[in-house]
Amino acid sequence: MENPVIIFGANYLGRAAKEIFESNSVVVYGFLDDDKKLHTTELDEVVVLGGMDDDGFLKLIGKKCEAFVAVDDNKLRKNVVGMLQEIRHVQPVNAIHSHARVSPKAELGHGNFIDSGATVAPGAKIGSHGIFHVNSFVGVGASVGDFVQLGAGSLINPSAIIEDEVFIGSGATIISGVSIGKGARIGAGSVVIGAVKAGETVFGNPAQPMKS
Repeated sequence: MENPVIIFGANYLGRAAKEIFESNSVVVYGFLDDDKKLHTTELDEVVVLGGMDDDGFLKLIGKKCEAFVAVDDNKLRKNVVGMLQEIRHVQPVNAIHSHARVSPKAELGHGNFIDSGATVAPGAKIGSHGIFHVNSFVGVGASVGDFVQLGAGSLINPSAIIEDEVFIGSGATIISGVSIGKGARIGAGSVVIGAVKAGETVFGNPAQPMKS
């Protein structure tokens, strides 16, 4: 990537994304964040330029700068991605750490955050705008949808199907071939051995639905 990148979100995820880009010798032009207290301040030696809807800086995207959305709240993440697509006609770039392992035989969408030690195996299909934390693993032939979040050390075994907007907590294991429905939440450390319905929250070993 030749152009510098503007990171949307000056939070922990934005700071981690900055380190990822710099691990690949990509210049970070600055942060955009809606917290006005941060504006014009420096964060890890990079300036918080303004808000996420600051037209003066948005005009740079697609011309002189690329964009990356570092927001872990899916609703806000979707809004920012939609704005970039509709107003700037650009897709956010992927942030893939130099110490991540993404097979050239895997399929990868746009705007994904893939941290150090994360692995995407051959034949895996990754959608767009996902967050894959440290040492997470996506196995051979597994399918992961859009806006999915994988916690640190979580394991998606071969041929598992993870639909859009699923949240998988740190250290969770999804057994081979299991399907996880849209918007489901998997508790940290859980072992999922059977299908999980859309919108369902499961926890434990073996994972069971949470009682309301």
